[in-house]
Amino acid sequence: MPEKSPEKFSLARFKTPIGVALLVTDADGLLCALDWEDFEDRLIRLMRQQYGETALSTGKAPRDLTSALKAYFDGDLSSLRGIKCRLAGTPFQRSVWSALRRIPAGSTTSYGVLAERIDRPTAVRAVGHANGSNPISVVVPCHRVIGADGSLTGYGGGLDRKRWLLKHEGVTILE
Repeated sequence: MPEKSPEKFSLARFKTPIGVALLVTDADGLLCALDWEDFEDRLIRLMRQQYGETALSTGKAPRDLTSALKAYFDGDLSSLRGIKCRLAGTPFQRSVWSALRRIPAGSTTSYGVLAERIDRPTAVRAVGHANGSNPISVVVPCHRVIGADGSLTGYGGGLDRKRWLLKHEGVTILE
């Protein structure tokens, strides 16, 4: 049986007010990963975990994707909803990531509430792990998950970026 060739993905760089974002899209132009330039090694590792061996080449992101991201960073918080994503991962991870996309801009939730929303109220730690494994930062808004006490919790892109994103969306942050 012939060996299957690695799936091809395109990697583009996109400047934002909080650093250069790495955008990975598939052959259909669907967003598969969004991470930060200072975490490129993690992005490559997550792509392998999600999609197996991949061929990642430098390319241009689809115009509708970059337009939506530019609009978001310019203040149109609803623009992220129109971005089409391809979510890999386990069924549990995909359920968490889908629930993250339903958190409106300008609001936050806790891991416990998120676990309840996916009908897995005892899976708070697993929800936290899935949240931390989210390969599509900002668009799948894991930054909107905070501690039950209102405190900022970890964020793969760093707490400074999480703080900026939440303030950008109008969230009052307890310091």
